[in-house]
Amino acid sequence: MDLEKRPAHRAEQPQPPGQADRHPPQAEGCLAVAIRLPVRIVVLVLVVPVRLVWDALAVCGRFLYFRGLRPVGRAVGAVLTWLFKAVFVWPWVGLWRYVVVPVGVALAWLGRVLFVVPAVWLYRSVLTPVGHGIAWLARGVGRGIAVTALGIAAGCAWLWRYLVAIPAAWLYARVLTPIGHGIAWLARVLGAGAAAAGRGVGAVLTWLFKAVFVWPWVGLWRYVVVPVGVALAWLGRVLFVVPAVWLYRSVLTPVGHGIAWLARGIGAGAAWLGRGIWTVVATLCRWLLVAPVVAVWRWVLAPLGRAVAVVAREIGDALGHAWRVAGHLSLVVGRFLAKLLRWIFVEPVRWAYRTVLTPVGHVVRDAVWRPAAKAVKEVRRATRQALASARESVRQARADVRRMLFGTAKQAVPVAAPPQEPVPVPIPAARREPVAPGARTLGSSTTALTKD
Repeated sequence: MDLEKRPAHRAEQPQPPGQADRHPPQAEGCLAVAIRLPVRIVVLVLVVPVRLVWDALAVCGRFLYFRGLRPVGRAVGAVLTWLFKAVFVWPWVGLWRYVVVPVGVALAWLGRVLFVVPAVWLYRSVLTPVGHGIAWLARGVGRGIAVTALGIAAGCAWLWRYLVAIPAAWLYARVLTPIGHGIAWLARVLGAGAAAAGRGVGAVLTWLFKAVFVWPWVGLWRYVVVPVGVALAWLGRVLFVVPAVWLYRSVLTPVGHGIAWLARGIGAGAAWLGRGIWTVVATLCRWLLVAPVVAVWRWVLAPLGRAVAVVAREIGDALGHAWRVAGHLSLVVGRFLAKLLRWIFVEPVRWAYRTVLTPVGHVVRDAVWRPAAKAVKEVRRATRQALASARESVRQARADVRRMLFGTAKQAVPVAAPPQEPVPVPIPAARREPVAPGARTLGSSTTALTKD
């Protein structure tokens, strides 16, 4: 057990170049050194049983998980998977594979036979020739209609030209153009007279409008409103502006300066008085409230907090150290118990298996099991031969009975075949490149040579 506290790990870690350690290691006080050993002893005594129980529970939990819960879970998962497949997957797969697919194939074949094949035959054998005939007839009718329409159009054009266009052009050039020129000259004369009359009437109406609506208002504004406004402006300046300016410069400005000087004096006195009062109040508050609080914090709470922090830190370090030591002790105790169980149970069972059961098993296998298996094989072979001979005897007896009851069947007399010319043996061709247009295989070529 390490009874001395090592320096902080932060001081052992290398610092980056150019960066100083912000938390330098501090010297330990006498309080930490005084409480470290008893605290660690007490914590070790309290933590070791807890760690032993914890490690035992962890070992039992791992054994229960790996030997019990996980196999059971896998078995339950396999059973649930099989049930899920049997209930939800396999029926639909069987329905699709053995019902929907065959029915779909049958419906597709039936649709092809009933609709596609007749429709294709109807299109190729009936509709296509009829369409070609209708197209040829339409082209002939169209050509006839086009020729007829061209003739009718030419006749109509000739009639339009000599019955309508030429008379209309002569009428426009010889009759309508002189009449239009005369009407235009008459309209220009009438327009000039109307323009002169309009200009005279417009001048008269403009003078009347100005005399009635413009000149009276202009005279009223120029000779009445403007002089009255100028007089009122001069009167307002004399009666109001000049007295107001004199009042502002001679009365209000000195009075305002005096009020401002008085306000500055009063403000300075109030500020001086406020500063004095604030200084007195601040001094009283500092010595009556702040100084006692600072003293209590500096001389009571801060040392007490540091002591509590040291105790808490030492207790935490002691708990960590005790937990690690208890882990080592638990490991040692576990190994000892494992070796003890191995010496008590495993080694005797292994010795019995290797020394007793294995030789006995070999003797039983060589002296009992193999001879018995060989005898069983011989008995099985003899039984099979006996059954085969009995079956052959029964077959021969049945044939003899059939021959005695029905007689033997007539055998065909062989007839000599007429002499034939010798057939030349074909020479097999080279097999590098196939001569026939179809695909060549070894079996087909061999069969062809055998037949020849």
